Amino acid sequence: MKKVRGIKQWIEGYNKVKALVDELALSFDFYKEEAISEEELDLSFSKAKEAVEELEMKNMLRKEEDALGAVLKIVAGAGGTEAQDWAQMLMRMYLRWCERHELSAQITSLIDGDEAGIKTVTIKIEGDYAYGHLKSENGVHRLVRVSPFNAQGKRMTSFTSVFVVPLVDDSIEVEIQQANLSWDTFRSSGAGGQNVNKVESGVRLHYKFKNPVTGLDDEIVIENTESRDQPKNKENALRLLRSQLYDLELEKRRQETAKIEAGKKKIEWGSQIRSYVFDDRRVKDHRTDYQTSNVQAVMDGDIDAFIKAYLMEFGGE
Repeated sequence: MKKVRGIKQWIEGYNKVKALVDELALSFDFYKEEAISEEELDLSFSKAKEAVEELEMKNMLRKEEDALGAVLKIVAGAGGTEAQDWAQMLMRMYLRWCERHELSAQITSLIDGDEAGIKTVTIKIEGDYAYGHLKSENGVHRLVRVSPFNAQGKRMTSFTSVFVVPLVDDSIEVEIQQANLSWDTFRSSGAGGQNVNKVESGVRLHYKFKNPVTGLDDEIVIENTESRDQPKNKENALRLLRSQLYDLELEKRRQETAKIEAGKKKIEWGSQIRSYVFDDRRVKDHRTDYQTSNVQAVMDGDIDAFIKAYLMEFGGE
């Protein structure tokens, strides 16, 4: 049924575009005969252009993993309180983006900062094409502002890393070697009632394996304090593990099939992808050169234009 729905969406999208393009051709004929105004012709053109771009955008999300949910992890870089505050601002930005798109977002693990902000957070995002859109956010985000934590009022630069992997569902098979798996349990910290603080409901998963990308022995460690139920937390941690293993396999495939080295270099993990300069009221993506002066809207989760620019430039690869 899911496959049928997917095919149906493509057919409906094509029919919509064809109808609007035919309508535009007809409008142009009417305009030449002075039966309609230039404004009416412009409106017909705008509708057709918007429909074509919408379908083209969907075509940039045609990979198997694009339709899945996402696991988004934010890690504050060096810089102490300022970097940790920046990490929390980014967390709010992505949670607001999820709200705008009616996607379910659950914080599965969070470590507070020493004075303010957060050190790291992992968010599980469920909904169609969440990964396809959010994969554009992979990399280092740079903040430049006059820091409220600096007594001299100096302009400071902070870095925070964002990692996004697909959230696997039952349609994706990922093999986990049980012998390489071990668990720790611990009491969750912070608010959450007596049960969370007194019962060892938090789980920490350790998984040792050979990394398919590097070929070296590696370990994945995942913490989950999502619920008060330890078995449920274990189940959620295993799903996050499967998601990370699946992403590593995808990364191996991407490396094997990468043909355009310049393009690959632009989108590799760990590169600085975007700068947010608060004083100059400018947010700029260094991969696509798309920028906006509406910093507040971006921080409130309006990042669709950045996502679209990225997908239109790199999605076809």
